[in-house]
Amino acid sequence: VQLQASGGGLVQAGGSLRVSCAATGNIFSINDMGWYRQAPGKEREMVAVVTSGGSKNYADSVEGRFTISRDNAKNTVYLQMNSLKPEDTAVYYCNYRDYRFATRSDYWGQGTLVTVSS
Repeated sequence: VQLQASGGGLVQAGGSLRVSCAATGNIFSINDMGWYRQAPGKEREMVAVVTSGGSKNYADSVEGRFTISRDNAKNTVYLQMNSLKPEDTAVYYCNYRDYRFATRSDYWGQGTLVTVSS
């Protein structure tokens, strides 16, 4: 599975950005896709995840500001980020996860930088 992310960039606090990520290759029909982020000097953390069935999970820090969605026909996941804060500055990584053969497999995109200026 290969992941290609796009979007990101520089935005002022209070602004909005959207990032997207397309998965290609040997896609399993039941999977999770999501976004994680890593700020300088910090560990990577989950931002939002959506299952192929449509269930969504958000980090408390982004709940109500970020919206994750997916297009299963395109194997693409989107993250709409509104009311951005300087603390949202990080490299955002797309993740694809499936559990085929009862084994968890994770794939990661190359990361896209989101910078929020104050």
